[in-house]
Amino acid sequence: MTATFRPTDSVTLPTAWHSLNPIWEGSDRDIQTGLPHDQLAPTWQMLLLGDGSPTRHLQLLTGEPTEVDVIDMSAIGLTDDNAPKVVEMVPAPRLRRQVWLRTASGQRLAYATSWWEQSHVDEYLKNRSIPIWTSLARLELYRDLKGFYCGHSSALEKAFGQPGPFWGRHYLFWHNGQPLTLIYEVFSPYLQKYLGAMQSKST
Repeated sequence: MTATFRPTDSVTLPTAWHSLNPIWEGSDRDIQTGLPHDQLAPTWQMLLLGDGSPTRHLQLLTGEPTEVDVIDMSAIGLTDDNAPKVVEMVPAPRLRRQVWLRTASGQRLAYATSWWEQSHVDEYLKNRSIPIWTSLARLELYRDLKGFYCGHSSALEKAFGQPGPFWGRHYLFWHNGQPLTLIYEVFSPYLQKYLGAMQSKST
């Protein structure tokens, strides 16, 4: 059974999710040490490689509450859903959730997909229309960044109203020593309004 929640316009993919076609992928070393600033500016690295809440960061950047448009809640069973390989660490059967993160005034800032153990999702997402971090705020969590990349997506280009390439990442949330959810996030280039250019100019 699939429950689908529709956003305020028609840019939806209720039976699939928006993965990037990478033109560059970071290594484990890049995750630990960061990138040269002429490849990715330090402000963008703080967003992508930091361990803070992206919804909280977006609110601080824009001065507006970060709101969520849930566009998909789909039971995907035992499949890997073409998700990053570490999805195998999330117990099956699984449920996939897709959202747009936006300002209260309607500007889309990010896209996120998450995968959950289906039998426990209601325990952690009692209100499915609020950001995940708000739902999990009282839990002791560890964010385990597994990958970040730069790539293209025609669907996200249309949804953001911004040309690519886009920067994205995926990470596991751990709770009580067990993987709770896998989250895949892509950020809109619109954030350059607040973070500055994605690449720092060489001096």
